[in-house]
Amino acid sequence: MEVINRYITIKHHVDGAPQDSDFELKSSPLSLSLEPGSDEVIVKNLYVSIDPYQLNRMKSYSSSQESSAYAVAITPGEDIDAYGVGKVVASGNPKFDKGDIVSGLLKWGEFTVVKPGGMLNKLDPMGFPLSYHAGILAFSGLTAYAGLFEICKPKKGEKVFVSAALGSVGNLVGQFAKVFGCYVVGCAGSKEKVALLKEKLGFDDAFNYREETDLKSTLRRYFPDGIDIYFDNVGGDMQEAAVSNMNINGRIAVCGVISEYTDREKRAAPSMIDVVYKRIKIQGFLAGDYLNLFGDFLSTTCDHLRTGKIQPLEDISEGVESIPSALINLFRGQNIGKKIIKIAEQ
Repeated sequence: MEVINRYITIKHHVDGAPQDSDFELKSSPLSLSLEPGSDEVIVKNLYVSIDPYQLNRMKSYSSSQESSAYAVAITPGEDIDAYGVGKVVASGNPKFDKGDIVSGLLKWGEFTVVKPGGMLNKLDPMGFPLSYHAGILAFSGLTAYAGLFEICKPKKGEKVFVSAALGSVGNLVGQFAKVFGCYVVGCAGSKEKVALLKEKLGFDDAFNYREETDLKSTLRRYFPDGIDIYFDNVGGDMQEAAVSNMNINGRIAVCGVISEYTDREKRAAPSMIDVVYKRIKIQGFLAGDYLNLFGDFLSTTCDHLRTGKIQPLEDISEGVESIPSALINLFRGQNIGKKIIKIAEQ
């Protein structure tokens, strides 16, 4: 049987904010039958993740492309891999059978041919929607969990600030910290998002950074006794303001610097005197560094989901053709929670 596989590519390198004109929807025939002796697996993609780091892969150059196997450069015209969930439609690999639900590195397309050695695992949904396994129960969740608990090592009652707090990672950091017993304040880009942080996710407080003209004073207002932990998703001016308000022995987990991804001039310049004399720890990290925690993370998060202590926050669009606008809107702050594309029904 042969199908037409539709998938997304970039037409050229993308060195600024992504635009619709940077992307192309391509299609090519794909046989769903494997040759005898083949050890490949053909997966029908069901859900794929949309993440800001993909933009750095699309640039003509980014130092991130040399630092991680998951962040290698994307060549214009080639298909793009991303984390996702799918269903096996054909398998020459004895580890997988037709009909298996799997998760791993798939493509921004309708089907993925996974070669030997590719990241692919059988998936037990554990009673949760499959979309959860592309976000809250996958790398977005692990990123939040590892960054908070392994890098920042919170103590009950400590004061935590989260930027981009309604994003895929930030919302979970705040919720994990609240369940643990911390005081949590987040920032987001609209009044509606601020309301969600406080009313749905249980943050102690939140503010709209677009309404603030002096971020250092703003953080001083929300943290009169200083910040113990800052989970940084944006970099730039917000990082500078957080450092100036950190307490002695404060910890900063640098998960992302999304403000720099589209504007190279927006680089953070925190006071290094504060860093030294307050003995502030600043550490960048990748979720892949903490795969050893995945079992603990999964068990803890599933328990919190089942008891309602953590609320899932998903922003799901449908169809391969919606992938470009989904990525573009991440950089316009238009997503709420984890951005996922539903490619097909199971």
